[in-house]
Amino acid sequence: MSSPMLNPNLLLAVPLAPLVGCIIAGLFGKVVGRRGAHMVTILGVAISAVISFMTLLAVIDGARFNATIYEWMVVGGLKMEIGFLVDGLTAMMMVVVTSVSLMVHIYTIGYMSEDPGYQRFFSYISLFTFSMLMLVMSNNMLQLFFGWEAVGLVSYLLIGFWYQRPTAIFANMKAFLVNRVGDFGFILGIGLLVAYSGTLNYGELFAKKDELAQIAFASPLWGGEWMLLTVACICLFIGAMGKSAQFPLHVWLPDSMEGPTPISALIHAATMVTAGIFMVARMSPLFELSDTALNLVLIVGSITALFMGFLGIIQNDIKRVVAYSTLSQLGYMTVALGVSAYGVAVFHLMTHAFFKALLFLAAGSVIIGMRHDQDIRNMGGLRKYMPITWITSLIGSLALIGTPFLSGFYSKDSIILAVGGSSLPAAGFAQFAVTVGVFVTAFYSFRMYFLVFHGKERFGQAHHGHDAHADDHGDDHHHGLAPGEKPHETPWVVWLPLALLAIPSLVVGGLTLVPLLQGDFLKDAITINSELHKGMSQVLPHVEHGAVAMGLHAFVTLPFWLAVGGVVLAWFFYLVKPEIPAACARVFRPLIVVMENKYYMDWINENLLARGARALGVGLWKGGDGALIDGVLIDGSAKGVGLLARAMRLVQTGRIQAYALAMILGVFALLSWKLWPYIEPQLRVLL
Repeated sequence: MSSPMLNPNLLLAVPLAPLVGCIIAGLFGKVVGRRGAHMVTILGVAISAVISFMTLLAVIDGARFNATIYEWMVVGGLKMEIGFLVDGLTAMMMVVVTSVSLMVHIYTIGYMSEDPGYQRFFSYISLFTFSMLMLVMSNNMLQLFFGWEAVGLVSYLLIGFWYQRPTAIFANMKAFLVNRVGDFGFILGIGLLVAYSGTLNYGELFAKKDELAQIAFASPLWGGEWMLLTVACICLFIGAMGKSAQFPLHVWLPDSMEGPTPISALIHAATMVTAGIFMVARMSPLFELSDTALNLVLIVGSITALFMGFLGIIQNDIKRVVAYSTLSQLGYMTVALGVSAYGVAVFHLMTHAFFKALLFLAAGSVIIGMRHDQDIRNMGGLRKYMPITWITSLIGSLALIGTPFLSGFYSKDSIILAVGGSSLPAAGFAQFAVTVGVFVTAFYSFRMYFLVFHGKERFGQAHHGHDAHADDHGDDHHHGLAPGEKPHETPWVVWLPLALLAIPSLVVGGLTLVPLLQGDFLKDAITINSELHKGMSQVLPHVEHGAVAMGLHAFVTLPFWLAVGGVVLAWFFYLVKPEIPAACARVFRPLIVVMENKYYMDWINENLLARGARALGVGLWKGGDGALIDGVLIDGSAKGVGLLARAMRLVQTGRIQAYALAMILGVFALLSWKLWPYIEPQLRVLL
């Protein structure tokens, strides 16, 4: 609050400006028309971006903000508020979200120009921007959960944007259900923390972390105790596994490519999927107190980083290659969180947001140029037809594989270094996964690059088989170049965002390396127990020498030569000897089948977990609700009353003689009962 830049009104304008644009485009789209819809939403996001950049500059100068904006209600002393916490982590996320969102909004003008849902699409992406900003700016868990669920809702709407297509409806329902699994864990974690701390506010919660670390309760499954913070952190991380698509809750993200390409860039590359990474970094004071939770984070991230990368090798849909790349890179970020290198994780989050958004939007540009054919086997030689898309795609690919001096290099190599400095039991497997992952990333990235932009031209010929997801145009019939037709460069509203995103993909890593990892920029946002978790110990010596020295040193490291090996192998396989991949596919056919079936995770989810859950539900419904509750307690009591009534009806004859006899017998029975103690001794004597 020390700076005039960080006053509540300006900060409130950051999320509200996109919300206003969303409402106007969504409710009054027919009135304002297409031009009005994109102008008002772009203006709203531009206002947010400008204020976010101003906020970042103020935070660099030392300004901070942490206050309640509006108190909703108080329940039993628990305050439910809307509030903002602006520190280095928040300011960085605000800039990433708004800048990428602005590029996507501009790009959408060209990409969705022929779509009948034009105004609706702009409304949705502005609503997403509002939701994400509310999430990253929150200073309490209630607002965090609101933003968390809101981005999930908008993701559901955008994946199923072309709701006439059955595959899109299946994909958005899959994303919705998988995220519900993660969110169930997330809300359990929040509930545990609130129940034992009595507060929703981050600052008040973190102040009680040492008290919470002493609380344990009996294990409901086996003997011993569970530590409260361990259980709470694991539950929170389950939420992150769903939102940030970590194994085994990753299955929704590749199918989310059913939505239009701009949302792939905005939601599934740069922002929504990073919400889980952001949340764990924000909760670092709690995670630092549980080695068990950190080991789980590390193992899950390692599996995702390596095995999702393998799946990128066999994809032929250009968007799905980039989607599996996103899964793998999110695994890298999760690995960094697991070794307590939270600053490195958010550093990679930031650099990845720019070059992955660039790659998705470049893929969309290729799709436009190819008349909505997404199969990379039908491309080739696009370099001379689409020069701007080609050079920006090359920059994005080089950044992705960690080429020295490009943005991705600094963050990716920092993760590998951090894993090497960790003493956690799972660190050995993690180091293997992230190191091998470098080669895998380089191979599948340049496989796609060479097949799309180099080699012989394969468009306008007989097409390879397509399934429904390979058509990114809102209808189900096949698109593609006609025989003799040539691709074309896209309009300026499409390639301008590519050019603008290429700039941070080149330089933002080197410019922010020292401030983010060594300076005070993130110090008050992230907590590291340096005595126990020494993941950063291997990173800082390299950072101290600066970006240039770190880049030069890369040429003698294993990751650099693995990346070079991946690129050279892709070049040899797909440009020099294209018959080799086909031969390998025949030799390793059983392995390819496993990968084509995505490790059978969909089968396991649908046939074991979903059907098992359904069988359990049916059993509880028919056995518990139907048989026990309805059959015994409700219907049984009614039947019992009916039987009693029928028995009573037998003695209700309406005859006075019968009633008199019953009364006499009753009196006789009562007297006998009362007089029995006196009669019984006399009977004994007589008998």
